[in-house]
Formats: sequence, structure tokens, C-alpha cells
Amino acid sequence: MIHGDVRRRLEEREESLSPYAARSRLARRERGESPCPMRTEFQRDRDRVIHSKAFRRLKHKTQVFIAPAGDHYVTRLTHTLEVSQIARSIARALNLNEDLAEAISLGHDLGHTPFGHVGEEVLNELCPTGFSHNEQSLRIVEVLGKDGQGLNLTREVREGILKHSKSRKEIIGKNDDLPRTLEGQIVRLADSVAYINHDIGDAIRAGLIKEEDLPGEAVAVLGQSNSDRINTMVTDMVDSSWSATSLGAESEPVIRLSPTTLAMANNLREFLFQNVYEVQTSLAETGRARQMVRLLYNYFMQNPSKLPAEYSRNFELERNVVDYIAGMTDNYATNLAEKLEV
Repeated sequence: MIHGDVRRRLEEREESLSPYAARSRLARRERGESPCPMRTEFQRDRDRVIHSKAFRRLKHKTQVFIAPAGDHYVTRLTHTLEVSQIARSIARALNLNEDLAEAISLGHDLGHTPFGHVGEEVLNELCPTGFSHNEQSLRIVEVLGKDGQGLNLTREVREGILKHSKSRKEIIGKNDDLPRTLEGQIVRLADSVAYINHDIGDAIRAGLIKEEDLPGEAVAVLGQSNSDRINTMVTDMVDSSWSATSLGAESEPVIRLSPTTLAMANNLREFLFQNVYEVQTSLAETGRARQMVRLLYNYFMQNPSKLPAEYSRNFELERNVVDYIAGMTDNYATNLAEKLEV
């Protein structure tokens, strides 16, 4: 069997990575499995995410703009692919485990609701125990995926998915609960690099802002174009985190941005909140989206027998309803809400 030693060869190749890189041979799952002869454990996780139903649904889930009249707006799927590309580039440059960074990136937003953060906010308001998309992403890979079996991903990927979210105020907070792996920390920052820049492009495309409205100081430091800003932030992250590449003076390296670049990135992020995200909440499409999520929640809470069989498992009713709604695409949620309103 010629292919039988491929995984072992790949694991041996990982020994040339940074001493701080995660090793797939050390990865563990909740349920033990026989190793794959062709793929490392992190490569298996990547493939399981890509082949999941939740991943396919991302193509019809909102990133920021709900039902945009154009073909070039970012969706939750294209955002995920951008995060993956950025994270892989950083991991490769720092000699860390690119496969782990990719697997976390591809799974980090599986739990996002229809209608983007608007849907998340409504479910958080309605559900007594609250709702957050990163916790729902983890729930999908641990419990809901693969028809209720879960994807049985490695602990490193699951932790990276859970801890990718950031606070409202800043990209890197002083008391943030960072992932233990540097690859997970890379994804956390790559997520910000991706959405800050593509959301600017979408906001300009939608006519909410103009390029000249961007904070001048941030543009001067990070760059005028989308590609310039991404390049600046990525190269700065690599330079600022270079101690992760080999054993050195810093015993526990952290993936970071330089103070100046971080300040300007936070400047752009705050600009987006004030001029795009918070403005978006007042648009008619956003109000309609809120109304539909509330309608669906109230209907299924009052009519649990109408839930699909796969969402009538041994969980409390509210948990089943939230799982069902959170998994919907924008199109599915809209069509179902319109049917219920008739």
C-alpha cells in the first residue's frame, strides 16, 4: 500500500516547524479514531468542515449587508475564505502549522445566523440563556453536525473556533481569553484583517461611505487601498510576532500587531461601527430581518410539532428552536417567514 506512509511523512515534516507550532501527531479528539493514512489530524478537520452542511450554507448568509442589489458583496462564505487565506499566509511566514490555521478559519463562522449580526442580536435578546455565534459554531462541530453526531474535531480546532471572537471595543483586549495555540491566535487577528477591509469596500459599494471619508491618519499608516491595508497589517503581524518562529528570549510568544498598526486598525474598526454597522441597523432591510427572526422564534416556540425531525432531539424546546433558526440561510428564513405570515 504505497499511500500508507503519507501521513507519517507529513507529520515528520511538521518537526521542521517552529518549536511553538502545534503538532498534528499530538492532537486529540473527544472520541478516539483510527488515524488516516493520507492526512494529518488537522487536515482531516479541515476536510470535515468543508464537507459539512453548515459550511455549504455560508454562501447564502449575510456578512453585513442584507439582500444587497449586487453580485460583489461579501457573504459569510467569501469572508471565511478570505480569513483562511490570510491566516495561512501568516502561519506559513511564521513557520507555524498552516493546516491548523486553515481548519480553524474555515470553521470559525459556521454558527452565524441568517442576516449576519442582526440575526445574532435578535436571538441573543430572545433566548434567556443568550446567543453568540462563536459558541454556536462550536455547538455545530461538537453536537449538531453530521446529523447529530458532531464532527469530532480536535481540541485545538475547537478551541480556536470558540475563541475567535473579539470585544466590541478593540481588536486585542488586555483581558482577552486567547487561544492556547498560536495558530488560533492568528485566526483571531486574521478575522479582523479580513472584515475591516472587505466591509469598507462593501460600504463604499452600498453608498454608505466614500473612500475620502476614511480616517486620514489610519489611511496614511495602513494604506489607501484594500490590498495595501491587508498587506500592511499582515506584514506587521509577521514582524511583530517573529519570536514565534524559533526559541528565543520570549518564552511564550503571542501573535500581535505593533502598537501603531493596532491603533490604526482599531481606528478603522471604530469608524465602521459608527458609520456602517450602527447605521445599517436603521435601514428598512435590517428592521425586516429583525421582524422575521422574531416571527420564526415565536412561531416555533408555540408550535414545536412543526420543527423538522432533526431539530426535535433530546434538547429543551428553546435550544431546538434556536439551533434551527441559527442554521437557516437568509433565503430560507425569508421564504419560511413569508409563508407563515400568509
